[in-house]
Amino acid sequence: MNALLRVLLAAALITLVFEAIFGEVIINCQKARRNKLQFMASVQIKEKHKCGGFLINPRFVLTAAHCFREGMSVVIGTHNIDKANPNLWQNRYEVKGNHTPKSYKDPKTGDDIMLLELTKAVHLTDDVKIIPMSKKDDRVQPYQKCQVAGWGITEKTQTAVNDLMVTDVSIISFETCRNEWKNVNKNLPPGVMCAGGNEKSGACQGDSGGPLVCSGVAVGIVSFNLNGNCKYPNIPNVYTDIAKHRAWIDNVLKGV
Repeated sequence: MNALLRVLLAAALITLVFEAIFGEVIINCQKARRNKLQFMASVQIKEKHKCGGFLINPRFVLTAAHCFREGMSVVIGTHNIDKANPNLWQNRYEVKGNHTPKSYKDPKTGDDIMLLELTKAVHLTDDVKIIPMSKKDDRVQPYQKCQVAGWGITEKTQTAVNDLMVTDVSIISFETCRNEWKNVNKNLPPGVMCAGGNEKSGACQGDSGGPLVCSGVAVGIVSFNLNGNCKYPNIPNVYTDIAKHRAWIDNVLKGV
């Protein structure tokens, strides 16, 4: 075997190993394991995926306010939302009503949070679980490793996917995040937190409303990135801070 052929084979092997380790790297994500993230919900409009969400109560899914449309339903209890999935109908729940802060206008002004009230309670099983939320006094620390998941656009597909994907992201301090957004002439609204984006991993279109999960606790809700750019410029992703909206969430749950 001549030297050139050995070099080419070695390069090919390295490429194969890299792809095997990182899989379908869009924004650095991988398929979620079946026995993980059982609280995830696909928020759908006319049975087509629109946003992510997550189960916080047998009757309520938490998502982003900007995801609201008429004709909403949610799919809970499966990581595969392909319409060809014969069991998909068993996992679909109709939305009875939605609750959004009166102050909400759009994601860039804050309060991008919405509770979806289901027509019937979800039966909790090994495949369907609720996720605890951060309390109003909780604060996550910069550099803490967390996860974000969803069925949104990936770097390779450029379309929403049928299998739930998940990626690791790091928490970014609010001061650092605010300064980076100021560099592109954007001011952050109150009640938000930042993670990912500037480390070439994070959320994309179709992932809005999904949870930012740190140590098994939902701490944030995917809200927006820079101009819908999923190729990840050095600008952090922005999430609604659940801790700062916990009193509102609790009041809604108590009032129904």
